[in-house]
Amino acid sequence: MDTVIPIPAWITLISATIMGGVYFAFSTFMMPSLDALGSARGMEAMQSINKVIVRSLFLPVFFGGTLTSAAVAVVGLYDMGRPGAVMLVAGGALYFFGMFVVTVVGKVPLNNALETEKPGSQAGDVMWSRYLAAWVRWNHVRTLSCLASTICLVSAIDRLG
Repeated sequence: MDTVIPIPAWITLISATIMGGVYFAFSTFMMPSLDALGSARGMEAMQSINKVIVRSLFLPVFFGGTLTSAAVAVVGLYDMGRPGAVMLVAGGALYFFGMFVVTVVGKVPLNNALETEKPGSQAGDVMWSRYLAAWVRWNHVRTLSCLASTICLVSAIDRLG
């Protein structure tokens, strides 16, 4: 099993680091920049981002890291006596639940709701305001989960090596 764990752990670590950076950028300056454009233009830009992102390299990293994070957590649970196992479980679980589950449960419904409104309409303005506040809160959770996952996985890989 020694040769099996590091590869998924490294993939998850790299994914958590990349995704954490993407989410950090959105939380700290992308969403405030979109909001500064005004509700109609910000909403249009976000609707475009939501369409483009599912056809980009973001998706393979998103799903690949999710799969390896689940594998890493399960392998860590299976071999809890091994050095680094607790950190493997924590790193995998933080990424899986804090990034993937939060996206599916919190973010996707918001993005779908945003898509149904017309930018510049009264309903669109109300939607944008609600969307922005909720989206950024959920995104902070994803950012912090990826950061914590990265820290745990670095510790686990260090102990495995």
